Amino acid sequence: MLDLKIDNGLIVDGSGTEPRLGSIGVLNGRIVALGRVSVEARGRIDASGLMVTPGFIDPHTHYDAQIWWDPALTPSSLHGVTTVIAGNCGFTLAPVGSERDAEYLRHMMVKVEGMPLSALEQGVPWSWRSFGEYLDQLQGKVALNIGFLVGHCALRRAVMGERAVGYAARAEEIRAMAGLLREALRAGGLGFSSSQAFTHADGSGAPVPSRFAGPEEILALSRATGMHPGTTLELIVDGCLTRLNDTEVNLMIAMSRTAQRPLNWNVLGVSAANRDRHEHQLEAGTRAQKQGARVVALTMPILGGLKMSFLDHCALNSLPGWGAVLASPVPERLQALRDPEMRRKLRASAESVTGALASLVRWGAYEIGDTFAPENAGLTGRSVGEIAAQRGRDPFDTLLDIVVADELRTGLWPQPADDDDESWRLRVQVWRDPRAMIGGSDAGAHLDRMCGARYPTAFLAQSVRERGLLSWQEAIRLMTDVPARYFGLKRRGRIDRGYSADFVLFDPARIGSAPIRSRNDLPGGADRLYAEATGVEYVLVNGVAVVSQGRLTGALPGVVLRSGQDTVTVKP
Repeated sequence: MLDLKIDNGLIVDGSGTEPRLGSIGVLNGRIVALGRVSVEARGRIDASGLMVTPGFIDPHTHYDAQIWWDPALTPSSLHGVTTVIAGNCGFTLAPVGSERDAEYLRHMMVKVEGMPLSALEQGVPWSWRSFGEYLDQLQGKVALNIGFLVGHCALRRAVMGERAVGYAARAEEIRAMAGLLREALRAGGLGFSSSQAFTHADGSGAPVPSRFAGPEEILALSRATGMHPGTTLELIVDGCLTRLNDTEVNLMIAMSRTAQRPLNWNVLGVSAANRDRHEHQLEAGTRAQKQGARVVALTMPILGGLKMSFLDHCALNSLPGWGAVLASPVPERLQALRDPEMRRKLRASAESVTGALASLVRWGAYEIGDTFAPENAGLTGRSVGEIAAQRGRDPFDTLLDIVVADELRTGLWPQPADDDDESWRLRVQVWRDPRAMIGGSDAGAHLDRMCGARYPTAFLAQSVRERGLLSWQEAIRLMTDVPARYFGLKRRGRIDRGYSADFVLFDPARIGSAPIRSRNDLPGGADRLYAEATGVEYVLVNGVAVVSQGRLTGALPGVVLRSGQDTVTVKP
């Protein structure tokens, strides 16, 4: 007797082969029968008219905090995601050396990952010290499968205390960090993540701890990572947003070679208007391969969906010369943004940027979201360029006029510049390139700014059904088998006998993402951006439905993935 039988589905197995009609038998969370299944089962799903695929794998999330108050990791689960990797960018909630360290980590996460302080204080128990205790306390309490890299910032703070910011580590401190990392990996950490990026500042505005680490420290931690089976590396540097330089690429290669593990970075943008940039960024992977290393760029397969505001910290703060102004008290900020000379300076410095940040300076392309001042009534949904033309004003000044009138509360949605056929053709090439991998949602972070968790369904709707850029089987493989093999996940990423029964059942004619909306459901009453899925009927994790007929079931069948136990070693 089977636990579950899925009948009459169009099976897309994750390998890239043609879809085929058939049935699937599940017992004890694993696939035991495939094709024609005549054995009786305790439960049955009629998948007529539905595609049945492996559960999607999101390789870059920040669900380290949200997992404590939302074990279904919404909205990722609704969009077909069954496995997530957290602990990215060097940021984790463990290990914790003291309550003072926990306080530091909370305020750091507010700044670098846009998590509301009230949610971190009221929704997270903070009842651990070691990384192993953090993992153990989650076991049996998760709906999806979740694995965590070990973040450099928490390691550094636990060992160095307040010296973690502003100081190089002493030799004995590096040894202590490496020992603490090895302990975390033995407990199940999936690898090591770090940041050297200029965009990452702590709660006080100082660079995060990992930015004070030199190559000796980073390579010592990479070496420790390579001593444990089934681990990987992740690194963020300045050039991820701008243009990778030789020093940054050499560090990535050295980390991968030292650990003998693959390393990923994010996020790679692709545009026909600046083709040289993404080709240059991918060259890091080519150089790595020639030197016995592996460097993989994460790239998002959808555009847009990023909200900006002059009131709260967002990507605008990363524009040259803008950070200090946007961090000043609101009255001073308003005064600065009204001043013509300050406007001139801000515009000149912003328009000097290259790389990913350059998309932020297309002043006329911002779409106005929520407004508050009477003089801004009727502007929602209109572009700044359109409004500027109507007023006979410059787009930059028009944008600041609107924002100042709303006392900085205006919601702003930058529209993509590269939604053209040639850019999409180039993206397909990148998706197929072994130097890149689909991912980079940042799900669980920047909660009031974006909803990257919706990318799997939006990708399938836009790039497969609407644009016809990929076949169903190729698109599914890119979100299942490819990340599973990169992380060395055992028996996940495909529909095959012996594999874990992680499935998505969806209607290919309807799958997609609903519009992004704001909802007030975080601990402490904070808002977040959220998008429902359309066309997703069932999501199963280890053979148990976490989504049934498009709704959460409340089941918690997920596992905390642990290195060496749930992963195998993948070498460059």
